[in-house]
Amino acid sequence: MFSRSIARQLLRQTTSSAAAAARPAAAAAPAYAFSSTFRQPSSLFSLAQQQQRLLSDTTKQAIDKAVASAPVVLFMKGTPETPQCGFSRASIQILGLQGVDPAKFAAFNVLEDPELREGIKEYSDWPTIPQLYIDKEFVGGCDIIVSMHQNGELAKLLDEKKVLAAAEAEEAAAAGEEKKKE
Repeated sequence: MFSRSIARQLLRQTTSSAAAAARPAAAAAPAYAFSSTFRQPSSLFSLAQQQQRLLSDTTKQAIDKAVASAPVVLFMKGTPETPQCGFSRASIQILGLQGVDPAKFAAFNVLEDPELREGIKEYSDWPTIPQLYIDKEFVGGCDIIVSMHQNGELAKLLDEKKVLAAAEAEEAAAAGEEKKKE
């Protein structure tokens, strides 16, 4: 019992002396001491300019051409047959479930080209891969694709853009019926 009371006293002394030692240091520091570590808006703007400069004109042109190569374009890790990450696999599976026409789809493996891998992130201002483009417009990454799939927005968008294999077959069938009537 004696040793417990001594231990408590020692503990109180060390905690109270540590707190007392910390108080004067905190009180002595001016309130604006950390303001110098914050960046001014102009320095943030120049940082954004530097990041944009990393995307070469050649890479930008190549990405522009890739995005325009098909109505549905996916920049992914791996290929549709052998995705190299779970997010790319999930994106491919969702596009398959939606019924995207393979003739209207293109996939680009960012693992084959380091410039493409970094450039696509700057091009879209989106930090992750995979990235989906529909009619040259950036849609989002895997999280956005999953969310749109779950709430029905992706099916609606793909149908509006006429990139579904089933929609094409229905159009051909409707055109065939019209010819029969004539």
